[in-house]
Amino acid sequence: MQSWRANGLVFGASAAVLMLEIIAGRLMAPYVGVSLETFTGIIGTVLAGIAVGAAVGGTLADRHDPRLLIGPALVLGGALTWASLPILRVLGPGVGSGAGAIVFLTSAAFLAPATVLSAVSPMVTKLRLADLDETGTVVGGLSAAGTVGAIVGTFVTGFVLVAALPSRPVVLLIGAALVTVGIGVWWRLGRLGRRNRSVAMAGCLVVAGAGAVLLAPPCERETAYFCANVTQDEERPSGRSLILDRTRHAHVDLDDPTYLDIRYVRIFADAAATAPEGPLDVLHLGGGGFTFPGYLAAVRPGSDQLVLEIDPELVEIATEDLGLRLDADLRVRLGDARLAFEDLDTDAHDLILGDAFASTSVPWHLTTIQVMEQIDRMLRPGGLYVMNVIDGGPNRYARAQLATLAAQFDHVAVVVPAEGVPEQGRVNQVLIASDSPIPDLDVDRADGTVLRWAAARRFVRGAEVLTDDFAPVDQLMAR
Repeated sequence: MQSWRANGLVFGASAAVLMLEIIAGRLMAPYVGVSLETFTGIIGTVLAGIAVGAAVGGTLADRHDPRLLIGPALVLGGALTWASLPILRVLGPGVGSGAGAIVFLTSAAFLAPATVLSAVSPMVTKLRLADLDETGTVVGGLSAAGTVGAIVGTFVTGFVLVAALPSRPVVLLIGAALVTVGIGVWWRLGRLGRRNRSVAMAGCLVVAGAGAVLLAPPCERETAYFCANVTQDEERPSGRSLILDRTRHAHVDLDDPTYLDIRYVRIFADAAATAPEGPLDVLHLGGGGFTFPGYLAAVRPGSDQLVLEIDPELVEIATEDLGLRLDADLRVRLGDARLAFEDLDTDAHDLILGDAFASTSVPWHLTTIQVMEQIDRMLRPGGLYVMNVIDGGPNRYARAQLATLAAQFDHVAVVVPAEGVPEQGRVNQVLIASDSPIPDLDVDRADGTVLRWAAARRFVRGAEVLTDDFAPVDQLMAR
């Protein structure tokens, strides 16, 4: 085999493995969410596949003619790439949560294609090693080709494909490319006409391809960050819920923007009601379904509202399906919220709302004391920072987040469910901070209990302050 062909095969197989690794996070998000644990499970599983594939591929190449193995390996790798889609669709809804569930689901969907495709490199190496005097050159060149392929696959997928196409078409294209190249290599190097092997491989392709194409995707719309679905209420025809990945993030009544169906949003409204009458200057960290900006526009007409939202497609969804109307008083700035802080004025806001989420956790870089310093700077004297968090059980993250607020602000409070934080499962908890005494909140008993002063400090119970150097949000939320 010519050097450029060998390098091309190793380059392509390695690129495909890393493309699958990058796209796996997006494909798995509807079932296990997006967190550091998710990506840890994906990276570890794919690395395991690479290691096993290299070992098994080398062993097979020593025992059999590599010419008969490379083409079938590429075709099988393509079929298994397609098969990852129906595997996720079937197993994902019932897999549960936690590190074990993540590793199980990743292994079921992506371990096999990573293993098979990683076996190509030692097979090609065996085919190229005709002269022991060139061992270093051959092995080094193919290793370099594989590494460059992995780099290119990572960059192209992460920077281009995920933003340009939904994940399913990307997976279908990767599988199609592998199958096409594999058939060509099989025809050129092997004996494609062997009936039993060809029939078995064709059956694998048909089953995997049919499953990948025919099983409905879990998303109505897939953004660069979320699997998004908008559902209509059965009992309230004008009600719409926004489901991002596996979590209901927002509810909007198209006929009545003052109707607030979700408990934590009602608590946001209770906090906003403590501000003096008239228009407010409000900063929102995260837009989501834009429920609360719409509510404030209705109850506090003339309020100046700026929403920092990282996902442009969520703005489109809110505009098209959730009744969002942008104007001079309600504006959106696209991009990461933290990167916008330095451009925002000091003492400019009466109210800042923290409602940015990646699945069910607040992005860690929006939780730290350095962020709270910026928020304190942007708030006017007497202004409120109101933050939504989700936690439960030991409640380690929620307690650490309140400790972080207390390290920056003179006054803090937390609104927990009336029945308390559950030992099992997670609930919304609303944290409130200000440099001035926090006014009494008129929170409905069904929505929660306000813990102030000494009760809020007991809630913290010695939790550590989150910093840019140490903010293990996902680990703190782990059971």
